[in-house]
Amino acid sequence: MDLIESIFKLKDHKTSFKKEILAGLATFLTMAYIMVVNPAILSETGMDFDSVFVATILASFVACLLMGFLANWPVALAPGMGLNAFFTYAVVFGMGFTWQQALAAVLCSGILFLIISISPLRAYLINAIPKSLKFGIGAGIGLFLAIIGLKNAGIVVDNPATLVGLGDLKSAPVLLALLTLVLMIALDKLKIDDVVGAIPAHLVCGIWGTLAVPLTNSGVSFGSQVLGVVSIGAFVIVTSAIVWLVIKAVIGLRASEEDELAGLDKSELGMEAYPEFTNA
Repeated sequence: MDLIESIFKLKDHKTSFKKEILAGLATFLTMAYIMVVNPAILSETGMDFDSVFVATILASFVACLLMGFLANWPVALAPGMGLNAFFTYAVVFGMGFTWQQALAAVLCSGILFLIISISPLRAYLINAIPKSLKFGIGAGIGLFLAIIGLKNAGIVVDNPATLVGLGDLKSAPVLLALLTLVLMIALDKLKIDDVVGAIPAHLVCGIWGTLAVPLTNSGVSFGSQVLGVVSIGAFVIVTSAIVWLVIKAVIGLRASEEDELAGLDKSELGMEAYPEFTNA
């Protein structure tokens, strides 16, 4: 424990080993979806899913280690959702490059970013960007990912006249997507954080997939599938309730509104996660 304290200076940052373990676990659970989503998007270009899956894990592992041991900064790093979508849909599908050529461009950009990061040019570039544009970049990436999700759900489709058209709102994928969206809004109103819609998506798709089995398999009864849904649902609800109660008793399920406005890095650790952005 003394070795950990000497490396990370936990007391100086007003934190503890227990708090950091819980925070790390919570961060991992929040980011773990990228291990599957990143290779799922990149594999559309022809890249091997398993290879990208391993590369995503290794890249995140090495990046988090460097951030922890070299910078001693409480920020987890992993491949970004916006960039993998840009790589697949803009560079490969839109511009017509192969994924090998696109990866070569990623290597070149990585080298340039490394040069910029170790030189004063980084601070000059960040301070030169207006604050409104900094906030707009995040909103733009969110809208870009939103249109990809709407397209994959079938809510919007390609239209030669207007570029984007409304899909068949009576189709099963669209109805499932809309139901998931409604459940996400309901969970938010109940103050249950589920920013990626994992709970309603798995709930709707899982129940539908289980109940639909008798439609294609005469050896399975509808009653047994309903019993399976109820049994699994009861187990998940009880187990989740126990885990949530433990988390609530130890670290709390939700930060206060004051801490959310100030930022958890500022309220808990007394530091800004991105001082260049907040002080510009």
